[in-house]
Amino acid sequence: MSEQRQLALNLFIYPGGHHEAAWRHKDSAADRILDITYYQELAQRAEANKFDAIFFADGPALADNVRYAQRFRFEPITWLAAIAAVTSRVGLIATASTTYTEPYNLARLFASLDHLSAGRAGWNIVTTSTAQAAQNFGLPEHPPHSERYERAREFLDVVTRLWDSWEDDALVNDPVSGVFADTSKIHAINHVGKHLRVRGPLNISRPPQGRPVYVQAGSSDDGRAFAARFAEAIFTAHQTLASAQEFYADIKRQARAFDRSPDQIKILPGISPFIASTQAEADRLQDEFNELIQPEYSLTQLRQMIGLDLSGFDLDGPFPRHLIDTDSARGVASRFKLVVDIVDREQPTIRQLVQRLAGARGHWVIAGPPQKIADNIQTWFENGAADGFNVMPPWLPGGFDLFTEHVVPILRQRGLFRAEYTGKTLREHYGLNRPASVFADRIQATA
Repeated sequence: MSEQRQLALNLFIYPGGHHEAAWRHKDSAADRILDITYYQELAQRAEANKFDAIFFADGPALADNVRYAQRFRFEPITWLAAIAAVTSRVGLIATASTTYTEPYNLARLFASLDHLSAGRAGWNIVTTSTAQAAQNFGLPEHPPHSERYERAREFLDVVTRLWDSWEDDALVNDPVSGVFADTSKIHAINHVGKHLRVRGPLNISRPPQGRPVYVQAGSSDDGRAFAARFAEAIFTAHQTLASAQEFYADIKRQARAFDRSPDQIKILPGISPFIASTQAEADRLQDEFNELIQPEYSLTQLRQMIGLDLSGFDLDGPFPRHLIDTDSARGVASRFKLVVDIVDREQPTIRQLVQRLAGARGHWVIAGPPQKIADNIQTWFENGAADGFNVMPPWLPGGFDLFTEHVVPILRQRGLFRAEYTGKTLREHYGLNRPASVFADRIQATA
Protein backbone atom coordinates (compact mmCIF):
# COMPACT_ATOMS: atom_id res chain seq x y z
CA MET A 1 0.00 0.00 0.00
CA SER A 2 1.49 3.35 -1.03
CA GLU A 3 2.06 6.13 1.48
CA GLN A 4 -0.44 8.97 1.60
CA ARG A 5 0.70 11.99 -0.38
CA GLN A 6 1.99 14.75 1.91
CA LEU A 7 1.80 18.52 1.71
CA ALA A 8 4.93 20.59 1.32
CA LEU A 9 4.85 23.74 3.46
CA ASN A 10 7.27 26.67 3.32
CA LEU A 11 7.38 29.75 5.50
CA PHE A 12 7.77 32.77 3.21
CA ILE A 13 9.43 35.40 5.41
CA TYR A 14 8.74 39.03 4.54
CA PRO A 15 10.29 41.40 7.11
CA GLY A 16 7.16 42.53 8.98
CA GLY A 17 4.64 40.19 7.36
CA HIS A 18 2.89 40.02 4.00
CA HIS A 19 0.14 42.58 4.50
CA GLU A 20 1.51 45.87 3.21
CA ALA A 21 0.51 47.67 6.43
CA ALA A 22 1.63 44.90 8.79
CA TRP A 23 4.57 46.90 10.07
CA ARG A 24 2.14 49.50 11.45
CA HIS A 25 0.04 46.97 13.40
CA LYS A 26 0.37 46.87 17.19
CA ASP A 27 1.33 43.17 17.15
CA SER A 28 4.10 43.45 14.57
CA ALA A 29 7.83 43.27 15.29
CA ALA A 30 8.66 46.33 13.18
CA ASP A 31 11.58 47.28 15.42
CA ARG A 32 13.35 43.94 14.83
CA ILE A 33 13.64 43.85 11.04
CA LEU A 34 17.42 44.39 11.17
CA ASP A 35 17.89 41.91 14.03
CA ILE A 36 19.13 38.55 12.78
CA THR A 37 17.91 36.82 15.95
CA TYR A 38 14.34 37.70 14.89
CA TYR A 39 14.75 35.74 11.66
CA GLN A 40 16.63 32.95 13.38
CA GLU A 41 13.72 32.54 15.79
CA LEU A 42 11.23 32.41 12.91
CA ALA A 43 13.32 29.76 11.14
CA GLN A 44 13.59 27.74 14.34
CA ARG A 45 9.80 27.87 14.73
CA ALA A 46 9.40 26.65 11.14
CA GLU A 47 11.82 23.80 11.85
CA ALA A 48 10.11 22.89 15.13
CA ASN A 49 6.88 22.52 13.15
CA LYS A 50 8.65 20.39 10.49
CA PHE A 51 8.22 22.83 7.62
CA ASP A 52 10.01 21.96 4.41
CA ALA A 53 11.74 25.30 4.02
CA ILE A 54 11.89 28.98 4.71
CA PHE A 55 11.95 31.30 1.72
CA PHE A 56 13.49 34.76 1.54
CA ALA A 57 12.72 36.99 -1.45
CA ASP A 58 15.13 39.56 -2.83
CA GLY A 59 15.50 42.23 -5.49
CA PRO A 60 18.54 44.20 -6.69
CA ALA A 61 17.05 47.70 -6.35
CA LEU A 62 15.43 49.84 -3.68
CA ALA A 63 11.66 49.99 -4.06
CA ASP A 64 10.48 53.46 -5.01
CA ASN A 65 7.75 53.38 -2.33
CA VAL A 66 10.00 52.68 0.64
CA ARG A 67 8.63 55.84 2.30
CA TYR A 68 5.51 53.92 3.33
CA ALA A 69 6.64 50.33 3.91
CA GLN A 70 9.47 48.10 5.08
CA ARG A 71 10.87 47.49 1.63
CA PHE A 72 14.62 47.03 2.00
CA ARG A 73 16.30 43.64 2.04
CA PHE A 74 19.14 41.73 3.55
CA GLU A 75 21.42 40.07 1.01
CA PRO A 76 19.86 36.60 1.14
CA ILE A 77 22.89 34.28 1.13
CA THR A 78 24.45 36.17 4.03
CA TRP A 79 21.10 36.05 5.79
CA LEU A 80 20.61 32.31 5.20
CA ALA A 81 24.14 31.48 6.32
CA ALA A 82 23.20 32.95 9.70
CA ILE A 83 20.00 30.88 9.66
CA ALA A 84 21.94 27.71 8.77
CA ALA A 85 24.05 28.15 11.89
CA VAL A 86 21.05 27.80 14.23
CA THR A 87 18.99 25.17 12.36
CA SER A 88 19.67 21.65 11.13
CA ARG A 89 16.76 20.45 8.98
CA VAL A 90 14.61 23.23 7.52
CA GLY A 91 15.37 24.08 3.88
CA LEU A 92 16.87 27.46 2.96
CA ILE A 93 15.58 29.07 -0.25
CA ALA A 94 16.81 32.43 -1.55
CA THR A 95 16.15 34.54 -4.61
CA ALA A 96 18.96 35.46 -7.01
CA SER A 97 18.64 37.09 -10.42
CA THR A 98 19.95 35.63 -13.67
CA THR A 99 19.90 39.13 -15.16
CA TYR A 100 21.92 40.93 -12.49
CA THR A 101 24.39 38.33 -11.21
CA GLU A 102 27.26 36.46 -12.82
CA PRO A 103 26.92 32.66 -12.95
CA TYR A 104 30.31 31.87 -11.41
CA ASN A 105 29.64 34.05 -8.37
CA LEU A 106 26.13 32.70 -7.95
CA ALA A 107 27.32 29.09 -8.25
CA ARG A 108 29.95 29.68 -5.54
CA LEU A 109 27.45 31.33 -3.19
CA PHE A 110 24.83 28.59 -3.41
CA ALA A 111 27.38 25.76 -3.36
CA SER A 112 28.83 27.28 -0.20
CA LEU A 113 25.39 27.56 1.38
CA ASP A 114 24.55 23.96 0.47
CA HIS A 115 27.79 22.72 2.06
CA LEU A 116 27.42 24.89 5.17
CA SER A 117 23.84 23.71 5.69
CA ALA A 118 24.51 20.02 4.86
CA GLY A 119 22.27 20.03 1.81
CA ARG A 120 19.42 22.45 2.50
CA ALA A 121 19.84 25.15 -0.16
CA GLY A 122 17.31 26.13 -2.80
CA TRP A 123 17.66 28.80 -5.50
CA ASN A 124 14.61 30.85 -6.48
CA ILE A 125 15.47 31.69 -10.08
CA VAL A 126 14.21 35.09 -11.22
CA THR A 127 14.95 37.27 -14.23
CA THR A 128 14.01 40.46 -12.29
CA SER A 129 11.03 42.58 -13.30
CA THR A 130 12.23 45.80 -11.62
CA ALA A 131 13.34 48.14 -14.39
CA GLN A 132 15.36 50.47 -12.14
CA ALA A 133 17.77 47.63 -11.33
CA ALA A 134 19.50 48.19 -14.67
CA GLN A 135 21.04 51.45 -13.53
CA ASN A 136 22.61 49.71 -10.52
CA PHE A 137 24.55 47.38 -12.80
CA GLY A 138 25.84 49.65 -15.54
CA LEU A 139 23.13 48.84 -18.09
CA PRO A 140 21.45 51.64 -20.05
CA GLU A 141 18.04 50.00 -19.73
CA HIS A 142 16.28 46.92 -18.39
CA PRO A 143 16.44 44.05 -20.92
CA PRO A 144 13.09 43.07 -22.45
CA HIS A 145 11.15 40.11 -21.07
CA SER A 146 12.07 37.63 -23.83
CA GLU A 147 15.76 38.54 -23.70
CA ARG A 148 15.85 38.07 -19.92
CA TYR A 149 14.45 34.55 -20.28
CA GLU A 150 16.86 33.77 -23.10
CA ARG A 151 19.77 34.74 -20.83
CA ALA A 152 18.20 32.79 -17.96
CA ARG A 153 18.19 29.56 -19.97
CA GLU A 154 21.86 29.99 -20.85
CA PHE A 155 22.66 31.04 -17.27
CA LEU A 156 21.02 27.93 -15.84
CA ASP A 157 22.98 25.69 -18.18
CA VAL A 158 26.21 27.34 -17.04
CA VAL A 159 25.58 27.11 -13.29
CA THR A 160 24.36 23.53 -13.62
CA ARG A 161 27.64 22.55 -15.23
CA LEU A 162 29.61 24.56 -12.68
CA TRP A 163 27.96 22.67 -9.81
CA ASP A 164 28.63 19.43 -11.68
CA SER A 165 32.21 20.37 -12.59
CA TRP A 166 33.46 18.32 -9.64
CA GLU A 167 32.24 14.75 -9.90
CA ASP A 168 30.91 13.33 -6.63
CA ASP A 169 34.08 11.37 -5.88
CA ALA A 170 36.55 14.02 -7.09
CA LEU A 171 37.23 15.13 -3.51
CA VAL A 172 39.64 12.53 -2.08
CA ASN A 173 40.97 14.40 0.98
CA ASP A 174 43.40 11.62 1.95
CA PRO A 175 46.29 12.81 4.16
CA VAL A 176 48.00 9.40 3.97
CA SER A 177 48.40 9.39 0.20
CA GLY A 178 48.73 13.15 0.04
CA VAL A 179 45.98 13.40 -2.59
CA PHE A 180 43.37 16.02 -1.90
CA ALA A 181 41.46 15.89 -5.19
CA ASP A 182 41.32 13.63 -8.24
CA THR A 183 41.89 16.22 -10.95
CA SER A 184 40.78 13.81 -13.66
CA LYS A 185 37.28 14.22 -12.22
CA ILE A 186 37.31 18.03 -12.14
CA HIS A 187 36.15 19.60 -15.40
CA ALA A 188 36.39 23.02 -17.01
CA ILE A 189 33.09 23.87 -18.64
CA ASN A 190 34.55 26.19 -21.35
CA HIS A 191 31.22 27.86 -22.05
CA VAL A 192 31.04 30.46 -24.79
CA GLY A 193 27.50 31.57 -25.53
CA LYS A 194 25.45 34.52 -26.68
CA HIS A 195 25.29 36.14 -23.24
CA LEU A 196 27.97 34.43 -21.14
CA ARG A 197 31.58 33.24 -21.26
CA VAL A 198 32.68 31.05 -18.34
CA ARG A 199 35.67 28.72 -18.19
CA GLY A 200 35.24 26.96 -14.83
CA PRO A 201 35.57 24.66 -12.98
CA LEU A 202 34.08 25.79 -9.68
CA ASN A 203 36.54 26.23 -6.83
CA ILE A 204 34.53 24.16 -4.36
CA SER A 205 33.41 20.53 -4.58
CA ARG A 206 29.98 19.39 -5.74
CA PRO A 207 27.20 20.41 -3.31
CA PRO A 208 25.68 17.74 -1.02
CA GLN A 209 22.41 17.83 -2.98
CA GLY A 210 24.28 17.62 -6.29
CA ARG A 211 22.72 20.98 -7.05
CA PRO A 212 20.57 23.29 -4.93
CA VAL A 213 16.86 22.76 -5.54
CA TYR A 214 15.76 24.81 -8.57
CA VAL A 215 12.81 27.02 -7.64
CA GLN A 216 11.00 29.35 -10.04
CA ALA A 217 8.29 31.95 -9.55
CA GLY A 218 7.21 33.26 -12.97
CA SER A 219 3.77 32.43 -14.36
CA SER A 220 3.89 34.21 -17.72
CA ASP A 221 4.04 32.04 -20.84
CA ASP A 222 7.84 32.29 -20.86
CA GLY A 223 7.89 31.63 -17.12
CA ARG A 224 5.71 28.54 -17.43
CA ALA A 225 7.83 27.05 -20.19
CA PHE A 226 11.00 27.77 -18.21
CA ALA A 227 9.51 26.23 -15.06
CA ALA A 228 8.26 23.12 -16.83
CA ARG A 229 11.71 22.54 -18.33
CA PHE A 230 13.93 23.32 -15.33
CA ALA A 231 12.13 24.01 -12.04
CA GLU A 232 11.77 21.50 -9.22
CA ALA A 233 9.54 23.72 -7.10
CA ILE A 234 7.32 26.50 -8.41
CA PHE A 235 6.04 29.43 -6.38
CA THR A 236 2.86 30.84 -7.90
CA ALA A 237 -0.03 33.19 -7.11
CA HIS A 238 -3.70 32.33 -7.66
CA GLN A 239 -6.96 33.76 -6.39
CA THR A 240 -9.25 30.87 -7.32
CA LEU A 241 -9.22 27.09 -7.32
CA ALA A 242 -9.97 27.04 -11.05
CA SER A 243 -6.99 29.28 -11.88
CA ALA A 244 -4.68 27.17 -9.74
CA GLN A 245 -5.94 23.96 -11.36
CA GLU A 246 -5.35 25.33 -14.85
CA PHE A 247 -1.79 26.36 -13.97
CA TYR A 248 -1.07 23.03 -12.24
CA ALA A 249 -2.32 20.96 -15.17
CA ASP A 250 -0.46 23.09 -17.72
CA ILE A 251 2.89 22.82 -15.90
CA LYS A 252 2.58 19.06 -15.42
CA ARG A 253 1.60 18.65 -19.10
CA GLN A 254 4.55 20.72 -20.30
CA ALA A 255 6.89 18.79 -17.99
CA ARG A 256 5.87 15.54 -19.66
CA ALA A 257 6.63 17.12 -23.04
CA PHE A 258 10.19 17.76 -21.76
CA ASP A 259 10.36 14.09 -20.71
CA ARG A 260 10.29 15.02 -17.05
CA SER A 261 8.33 13.24 -14.32
CA PRO A 262 5.54 15.54 -13.09
CA ASP A 263 6.12 14.17 -9.60
CA GLN A 264 9.55 15.84 -9.64
CA ILE A 265 7.96 19.31 -9.76
CA LYS A 266 6.26 20.68 -6.65
CA ILE A 267 3.76 23.47 -7.30
CA LEU A 268 3.37 25.70 -4.25
CA PRO A 269 0.86 28.59 -4.38
CA GLY A 270 1.01 31.33 -1.78
CA ILE A 271 -1.60 31.49 0.98
CA SER A 272 -1.92 34.40 3.44
CA PRO A 273 -4.40 33.47 6.18
CA PHE A 274 -6.10 35.69 8.75
CA ILE A 275 -6.97 33.19 11.49
CA ALA A 276 -9.36 33.61 14.44
CA SER A 277 -11.79 31.43 16.36
CA THR A 278 -14.80 32.58 14.31
CA GLN A 279 -15.38 33.97 10.84
CA ALA A 280 -16.54 37.29 12.26
CA GLU A 281 -13.39 37.65 14.36
CA ALA A 282 -11.17 36.76 11.39
CA ASP A 283 -12.94 39.35 9.23
CA ARG A 284 -12.46 41.97 11.94
CA LEU A 285 -8.78 41.08 12.15
CA GLN A 286 -8.37 41.55 8.40
CA ASP A 287 -10.23 44.85 8.63
CA GLU A 288 -7.77 46.01 11.32
CA PHE A 289 -4.94 45.65 8.85
CA ASN A 290 -6.82 47.16 5.92
CA GLU A 291 -7.59 50.25 8.01
CA LEU A 292 -3.83 50.85 8.24
CA ILE A 293 -3.36 50.94 4.47
CA GLN A 294 -1.82 54.12 3.11
CA PRO A 295 -3.46 54.86 -0.27
CA GLU A 296 -0.37 56.49 -1.76
CA TYR A 297 1.60 53.28 -1.18
CA SER A 298 -1.22 51.04 -2.42
CA LEU A 299 -1.67 53.01 -5.63
CA THR A 300 2.07 52.90 -6.28
CA GLN A 301 1.94 49.11 -5.93
CA LEU A 302 -0.98 48.95 -8.33
CA ARG A 303 0.78 51.19 -10.85
CA GLN A 304 3.82 48.89 -10.79
CA MET A 305 1.59 45.89 -11.50
CA ILE A 306 -0.58 47.24 -14.28
CA GLY A 307 1.05 50.51 -15.41
CA LEU A 308 -1.94 52.66 -14.52
CA ASP A 309 -1.69 55.76 -12.28
CA LEU A 310 -4.95 56.18 -10.36
CA SER A 311 -3.75 58.75 -7.84
CA GLY A 312 -6.32 61.33 -8.94
CA PHE A 313 -9.31 59.00 -8.91
CA ASP A 314 -12.04 58.53 -6.29
CA LEU A 315 -11.02 55.46 -4.29
CA ASP A 316 -14.65 54.51 -3.79
CA GLY A 317 -15.50 54.87 -7.44
CA PRO A 318 -15.55 51.99 -9.93
CA PHE A 319 -12.24 50.75 -11.21
CA PRO A 320 -11.65 52.22 -14.72
CA ARG A 321 -11.15 48.94 -16.55
CA HIS A 322 -11.15 50.63 -19.95
CA LEU A 323 -7.88 52.41 -19.14
CA ILE A 324 -5.84 49.22 -18.78
CA ASP A 325 -3.57 48.68 -21.78
CA THR A 326 -3.63 44.90 -22.23
CA ASP A 327 -1.51 45.17 -25.39
CA SER A 328 1.49 46.67 -23.59
CA ALA A 329 4.70 44.75 -22.89
CA ARG A 330 3.53 44.56 -19.27
CA GLY A 331 0.55 42.49 -20.43
CA VAL A 332 2.60 39.28 -20.55
CA ALA A 333 3.42 39.50 -16.82
CA SER A 334 1.63 37.02 -14.58
CA ARG A 335 0.76 39.55 -11.86
CA PHE A 336 -0.72 41.91 -14.49
CA LYS A 337 -3.01 39.12 -15.66
CA LEU A 338 -3.97 38.27 -12.09
CA VAL A 339 -5.05 41.86 -11.35
CA VAL A 340 -7.02 42.15 -14.59
CA ASP A 341 -8.76 38.87 -13.75
CA ILE A 342 -9.83 40.22 -10.34
CA VAL A 343 -11.19 43.37 -11.97
CA ASP A 344 -13.11 41.44 -14.63
CA ARG A 345 -14.47 38.86 -12.19
CA GLU A 346 -15.42 41.08 -9.25
CA GLN A 347 -15.78 44.60 -10.72
CA PRO A 348 -14.42 46.21 -7.55
CA THR A 349 -14.02 49.81 -6.58
CA ILE A 350 -10.43 51.06 -6.55
CA ARG A 351 -10.37 50.83 -2.75
CA GLN A 352 -11.67 47.24 -2.80
CA LEU A 353 -9.02 46.25 -5.31
CA VAL A 354 -6.10 47.75 -3.38
CA GLN A 355 -7.39 46.06 -0.22
CA ARG A 356 -7.42 42.74 -2.06
CA LEU A 357 -3.84 43.27 -3.19
CA ALA A 358 -2.64 44.68 0.14
CA GLY A 359 -2.88 41.29 1.82
CA ALA A 360 -0.11 39.58 -0.11
CA ARG A 361 0.53 41.37 -3.43
CA GLY A 362 -1.89 39.19 -5.38
CA HIS A 363 -1.47 35.90 -3.52
CA TRP A 364 -4.47 34.10 -2.06
CA VAL A 365 -5.72 35.84 1.10
CA ILE A 366 -8.24 33.91 3.18
CA ALA A 367 -9.87 34.81 6.50
CA GLY A 368 -11.60 32.39 8.82
CA PRO A 369 -11.34 29.87 11.65
CA PRO A 370 -8.63 27.16 11.51
CA GLN A 371 -11.04 24.52 10.18
CA LYS A 372 -11.88 26.69 7.16
CA ILE A 373 -8.22 27.34 6.40
CA ALA A 374 -7.39 23.62 6.64
CA ASP A 375 -10.42 22.67 4.51
CA ASN A 376 -9.35 25.01 1.72
CA ILE A 377 -5.76 23.80 1.82
CA GLN A 378 -6.99 20.22 1.58
CA THR A 379 -9.35 21.03 -1.29
CA TRP A 380 -6.58 22.60 -3.37
CA PHE A 381 -4.15 19.82 -2.48
CA GLU A 382 -6.53 16.96 -3.34
CA ASN A 383 -8.05 18.49 -6.47
CA GLY A 384 -5.09 19.17 -8.75
CA ALA A 385 -4.27 22.72 -7.69
CA ALA A 386 -1.25 22.41 -5.39
CA ASP A 387 1.43 20.08 -4.04
CA GLY A 388 1.75 22.30 -1.00
CA PHE A 389 1.84 25.99 -0.09
CA ASN A 390 4.04 28.95 0.62
CA VAL A 391 2.58 30.15 3.92
CA MET A 392 2.65 33.96 3.89
CA PRO A 393 1.59 35.23 7.34
CA PRO A 394 -0.08 38.65 7.18
CA TRP A 395 2.10 39.73 10.10
CA LEU A 396 5.03 38.25 11.98
CA PRO A 397 5.58 36.51 14.24
CA GLY A 398 1.97 36.19 15.47
CA GLY A 399 0.38 35.30 12.15
CA PHE A 400 2.72 32.34 11.76
CA ASP A 401 2.19 31.22 15.35
CA LEU A 402 -1.58 31.08 14.78
CA PHE A 403 -1.07 28.92 11.69
CA THR A 404 1.27 26.44 13.38
CA GLU A 405 -0.75 26.26 16.59
CA HIS A 406 -4.21 25.88 15.05
CA VAL A 407 -4.04 24.84 11.37
CA VAL A 408 -1.03 22.51 11.26
CA PRO A 409 -2.50 20.15 13.92
CA ILE A 410 -5.65 19.75 11.80
CA LEU A 411 -3.57 18.93 8.73
CA ARG A 412 -1.64 16.35 10.75
CA GLN A 413 -4.83 14.78 12.10
CA ARG A 414 -5.94 14.29 8.50
CA GLY A 415 -2.63 12.67 7.55
CA LEU A 416 -1.75 15.51 5.18
CA PHE A 417 1.44 16.81 6.82
CA ARG A 418 4.40 15.19 8.50
CA ALA A 419 4.80 14.92 12.27
CA GLU A 420 8.57 14.39 11.95
CA TYR A 421 11.21 14.88 9.29
CA THR A 422 12.16 11.71 7.44
CA GLY A 423 15.05 13.25 5.49
CA LYS A 424 17.83 15.73 6.07
CA THR A 425 18.11 17.66 2.81
CA LEU A 426 15.64 19.95 1.06
CA ARG A 427 15.49 17.49 -1.83
CA GLU A 428 14.50 14.74 0.59
CA HIS A 429 11.80 16.93 2.17
CA TYR A 430 10.28 17.59 -1.26
CA GLY A 431 10.72 14.00 -2.47
CA LEU A 432 13.07 15.07 -5.26
CA ASN A 433 15.79 12.94 -6.79
CA ARG A 434 19.45 13.87 -6.43
CA PRO A 435 20.64 14.64 -9.99
CA ALA A 436 23.59 12.89 -11.58
CA SER A 437 26.45 15.07 -12.79
CA VAL A 438 26.25 16.00 -16.44
CA PHE A 439 29.95 15.16 -16.68
CA ALA A 440 29.44 11.71 -15.15
CA ASP A 441 26.70 11.07 -17.70
CA ARG A 442 29.01 12.03 -20.57
CA ILE A 443 31.84 9.88 -19.29
CA GLN A 444 29.55 6.86 -18.99
CA ALA A 445 28.24 7.47 -22.50
CA THR A 446 31.76 7.34 -23.97
CA ALA A 447 33.01 4.44 -21.85
